[in-house]
Amino acid sequence: MKKWIVTSVLGASLLLSPLQAFANIGDQTLRPTMTHSDVRTLQSLLRSKGYFTYSGSYTTYFGSYTKSAVMSFQRAKGLTADGIAGRSTFNKLGVYNVNNAYLVDYAKRFQGTVYKWGGTTTSGFDCSGYINYVFKNSHNITLPRTVKEMWINTGYKVGSQEIGDLVFFSTTDSGASHMGIYVGNGKFIHAGSSTGVTISDMNNSYWKPRYYGTKRL
Repeated sequence: MKKWIVTSVLGASLLLSPLQAFANIGDQTLRPTMTHSDVRTLQSLLRSKGYFTYSGSYTTYFGSYTKSAVMSFQRAKGLTADGIAGRSTFNKLGVYNVNNAYLVDYAKRFQGTVYKWGGTTTSGFDCSGYINYVFKNSHNITLPRTVKEMWINTGYKVGSQEIGDLVFFSTTDSGASHMGIYVGNGKFIHAGSSTGVTISDMNNSYWKPRYYGTKRL
């Protein structure tokens, strides 16, 4: 009997959809008075947008300062201001439910597509047009159009890369001006102006000194 139960549970887990198999920020609804590691990220996201004004360090506790910040943000974005951070609130904060393995697999399908300034279709991409296309067509997620807007409004900053993260570079002026999707092993896929859609090494002599930062959705 025990063996049958274990086998059944394992079998059921394999039937989960790809999106169900990945835990993402926002999958756990955060409520006042609860303690959860995602509360730190929530506070960071709210602070980056000017809503979390508590001067102390981030915590795992969802207290009154966090509730007030969530409600202010919700009102500003036309959401029900209940102070509860669920999927809709996190989406407005720029973090989404993403199957990172599928995202990268989908992104790789367009290797060799030519670069086109302002391009947003498979006839030619610029770097942000490519990222927009991949997210929209793989997950129905609409991201900001430009690199700078995505750096400011999408995801949250992290100090190291995981598959599916957005990696940013400063190539033409100060601040983020180029981007791609991290695919693992120190590499990222992007629409390069001289290469089209290709996979490059973040640590090569060109990209390493121009690396600007990483954001996770």
